[in-house]
Amino acid sequence: MNQEKKRTYYEDFEIGDIIPVGYKTVSREEVIRFATEFDPQPFHLDDEAAAKSLFGKLSASGWHTASMFMRMYVDAILSHAETLGAPGVEKLQWLKPVHPEDTLTGKYYILDKRVSKSRPDVGILYGKAEMTNQKNEIVMTFEGSGFIRCMPE
Repeated sequence: MNQEKKRTYYEDFEIGDIIPVGYKTVSREEVIRFATEFDPQPFHLDDEAAAKSLFGKLSASGWHTASMFMRMYVDAILSHAETLGAPGVEKLQWLKPVHPEDTLTGKYYILDKRVSKSRPDVGILYGKAEMTNQKNEIVMTFEGSGFIRCMPE
């Protein structure tokens, strides 16, 4: 028996949908590993430097937070959707620092949708990503569009 998830198309999404994308507890090791490779600022790498920063203690890079959301989003939605890429994101905001041992939860809100005028086989979804910590504080948001194949006739 095939255990693969049903493929999802443009028509499977509705304006107003709120899609839980998962959760993740952030480890100290991954904060330092990501920062070492991609964002080597002292407050992402060193406890003493972080204590003297605006964050007060070791904090994940905002880019790390966005990457963690992306992984959840791929696992929950894109891995079984007829996705065709995206033109980018807008309004990216890091609202609260993310610290080691925080548990992050992601949601994706479908805000708008339309079929492409130039490619009627392609739908465009516009949505908002939101990541909260264990205190239900919003730590990151962004909005953006994605291309997704329309259901074949």
